[in-house]
Amino acid sequence: MDAAGVEAVWRIESARIVAALTRFTGDFGLAEDATQEAVAEALVSWPLASPANPAGWVMATARRRAVDAIRRRATLQDRYAVLAADLAAGPPVDEAVDPDRIDDDVLALMFISCHPVLSPEVRVALTLRVVGGLSSEEIARAFLVPVPTVQARITRGKKTIAAAGVPFELPAAGERRERLGGVLSVLYVIFAEGSTATSGDRLLRPEVAYEAVRLARTLAALQPDEPEVHGLLALFELTAARFPARTGPDGSPILLEDQDRRRWDVAAIRRGLAALATASTRGLGPYGLQAAIAAAHASAPSVEATDWERIVVLYEALGRVAPSPVVELNRAVAVAMASGPAHGLAIVDELIAADRLPGSHLVPTVRGELLARLGRRPEARAELELAARLCANGRERSVLLRKAAALS
Repeated sequence: MDAAGVEAVWRIESARIVAALTRFTGDFGLAEDATQEAVAEALVSWPLASPANPAGWVMATARRRAVDAIRRRATLQDRYAVLAADLAAGPPVDEAVDPDRIDDDVLALMFISCHPVLSPEVRVALTLRVVGGLSSEEIARAFLVPVPTVQARITRGKKTIAAAGVPFELPAAGERRERLGGVLSVLYVIFAEGSTATSGDRLLRPEVAYEAVRLARTLAALQPDEPEVHGLLALFELTAARFPARTGPDGSPILLEDQDRRRWDVAAIRRGLAALATASTRGLGPYGLQAAIAAAHASAPSVEATDWERIVVLYEALGRVAPSPVVELNRAVAVAMASGPAHGLAIVDELIAADRLPGSHLVPTVRGELLARLGRRPEARAELELAARLCANGRERSVLLRKAAALS
């Protein structure tokens, strides 16, 4: 088996192996390090002789590495004896990894990676690294930060978890529901960065967004009775369905009204609508409401035929359960489409008067669009030029400047 095969095994099985090994050792950091060492060994040995069960080989090798590491810790000799005895009685190299515990293990790993003791940026890096199986280099490319920064975040996360004595276990039912919001928010941040990059020269980073989709599918399989998990998955699927039509061949953005809807991913839309139906059985939360808005767009044959009145109602509901200035700004766009640009502009001006989104390019972007529709071209051009100055994404900036120039 070549390096590509080893990488495939790592991407598919790493979360399961790290999770099982964390339960085995009780040490999250040690489990991840030992698994890394096992994969490094696989890169050397597998091209010479491929194992019959690659995942079992990595698990057994990682267990040995973990025991060796524990043995080197003089203060943990008693614990080593227990683990060594367990290893001696454990499965042989090619036996599958503990099938009866694997779902709970992966779920526990997600909760550890998104633990409240960690900062948001560390949660994202650790989730992508340990649960998603991405390398430090891949995470660094995705978020446009140096590789050492990503490595430092991952190291800091492991040390924080160890210092806090976070146990490898699923939280109690009540606490799990409370902490599930943190897990969902991490996946939401990952997907958002992939679907509209905050900086750089690409509008989309689909490899990042699709990783969030994969993790959301895993979470939905592990937590089938949580409606907001299905709501988040529906939002991801319905949003990602439009990716093929959102950029041109050169990577330049294509606005919603100009997209060829025949290029939208019909299979992803169907998956999204199915997930939304599952979420709807118990009432929609914030992610489910956003998915319902995405579904209204996905179901419409054109911008003009979109049910904007329904979208306004959904944004009003979203504003009640999860109020934020971004929700209000999006509601302003929907109101403008349903009732005219003057009504939407009034909402935007209220946000500006309250200084709700200072420094964001989104407010002058929307205001410029609405002013242009009202025929107030000089004001619209000034707003779009301001939006371009504030925007950190090169592709979005070019669109704003092109729109501003057209109003000259």
